[in-house]
Amino acid sequence: MCGIVGAVAQRDVVDILVEGLRRLEYRGYDSAGVAVVNSSGDLQRLRRLGKVKELSDAVHSSPTPGGTGIAHTRWATHGEPSERNAHPHVSQEHIAVVHNGIIENHANLRRLLQEEGYVFTSDTDTEVIAHLVQKELKNSDSLLAAVQKTVKQLHGAYGTVLMDKNDASRLVVARSGSPLVIGLGIGENFIASDQLALLPVTRRFIFLEEGDVAEITRTSIRIFDKDGVAVERQIHESTASYDAGDKGQYRHFMLKEIYEQPNAVMNTLEGRLSNESVMDETFGNGAAELFKQVKHIQIVACGTSYHSAMVARYWLETFSGISCNVEIASEFRYRKSFVQPNSMVVTISQSGETADTLAALRLAKELGYLGSLSICNVAGSSLVRESDLAFMTRAGAEIGVASTKAFTTQLVGLAMLVLAIGKYNGLSAAQQQEMVVALKNLPTKLEESLALAPKIEALAEEFADKHHALFLGRGDQYPIAMEGALKLKEISYIHAEAYAAGELKHGPLALIDAHMPIIVVAPNNDLLEKLKSNVEEVRARGGILYVFADEDAKFESDATMRVINVPHIHPWLAPILYTLPLQLLSYYVAIIKGTDVDQPRNLAKSVTVE
Repeated sequence: MCGIVGAVAQRDVVDILVEGLRRLEYRGYDSAGVAVVNSSGDLQRLRRLGKVKELSDAVHSSPTPGGTGIAHTRWATHGEPSERNAHPHVSQEHIAVVHNGIIENHANLRRLLQEEGYVFTSDTDTEVIAHLVQKELKNSDSLLAAVQKTVKQLHGAYGTVLMDKNDASRLVVARSGSPLVIGLGIGENFIASDQLALLPVTRRFIFLEEGDVAEITRTSIRIFDKDGVAVERQIHESTASYDAGDKGQYRHFMLKEIYEQPNAVMNTLEGRLSNESVMDETFGNGAAELFKQVKHIQIVACGTSYHSAMVARYWLETFSGISCNVEIASEFRYRKSFVQPNSMVVTISQSGETADTLAALRLAKELGYLGSLSICNVAGSSLVRESDLAFMTRAGAEIGVASTKAFTTQLVGLAMLVLAIGKYNGLSAAQQQEMVVALKNLPTKLEESLALAPKIEALAEEFADKHHALFLGRGDQYPIAMEGALKLKEISYIHAEAYAAGELKHGPLALIDAHMPIIVVAPNNDLLEKLKSNVEEVRARGGILYVFADEDAKFESDATMRVINVPHIHPWLAPILYTLPLQLLSYYVAIIKGTDVDQPRNLAKSVTVE
């Protein structure tokens, strides 16, 4: 969570820092702040409650010159959103710090520091870092050495950047569980929690590894690993789109990203399919040899990624002939689990930095799985670097907090995994060819489904006064119902739950009345007749139904049922296609409710804290 930007340059950097925060605001928008050291050696700090615009306005009214600075946009963990809890935090008016993550032992550290006379002015866990560095600096010959001593005392996750006004020629950064990337300029260098923040000023990046501490000046980068040994890290040339942080013609990032899905899926598929099957090299060197041995897959993920994993379980067991378990990463990492013979672990994450998913991967590697595969959207992320194999979804930067194109491209990646493993486990050549054709036609089908937007927008008006909703699905559409419910919760704040349709009679029917809209996902497959029976159970109890149905399924609208006909598609890929109308429904309901679509309350994008 949270967004960090830092710079060491000859020019004034405050505008660069604030623009970087604007691009990172999707990671937190409770408060924002900046600290800059000017040419006289004064530390200038501005903090504001609310969004980055509040800070930007403050900067414009209070010029903040200087070539060394740090900035932060916050998603609150310790301490309510307020100006006093906004970063940067300072110690004795010369050490300034910004921090992402959670310091788990902050209470003990705070008590010890208070006993030594340090005065705390915030409720955050972050402030202990500033005071600890200040303390260690008394017995250290540099800010770097003080930070190296400090991080050994910290438990938890952190990406942190520190600055000393008494030596404004450098920044010192440390990474443990929360990502940081160095941006390389000419006669200037930068730091951020995401390369997106720095695209206006550089395309060259170094991704810090777990446990790294680095010193950054205008002309030099020194990096030390967790053991304090000087190391070189590879420089990457970014291919990320400069305008990824702009909405273009769209009212919201979420809407833009919904409409980007046909193209995003095309990018995911590009160069990975032959006419007969998926290319062996799609999942990396050695993937084919590993897949030949795999007889079980353990998938771990969180949130939306967990829903894609749930769909994949149906697919893998139906088409690939191997067993599959799916578990929420935060549960997997904290329980004793059994490793099935010949099992591979698959992790799924948009950012590749989700704390629980990363921890689950590290645990799995200790437990003795055959190998590990990550399905991820961010090249160079921790998950990608630490997995044996990686599949990049190529969705492009996703700014909206409610995930859209990341989800559909994850499903496409998992569909290709089904093909890649299935061909060694009884998936016939004819089946593979049929599935390849379906995948290649998918972008066109997604375009067709987007044409339903006006009808869905009209439907959404009926949700204006609703406070609860129920989503129903069967088979591999049950996780899609779960994803639809999550989207509605995230951005409209309607209490929405999803059930496998057959579970209705085991309790949820008690909730149904004329004020409870029921959203049904009804593709045309062998579960359709069962689903129609479930629909009638709802109608008999006065529920109003909203049915997203295959155009061949023969559902017809009436006084108690609103039917949206979805284009026909190969049943295998129906979960991907039906996702888009549900995304549009949640979007238009949120518009009517007047909520902040891109920055919903209490949420932020990349969950790098537990």
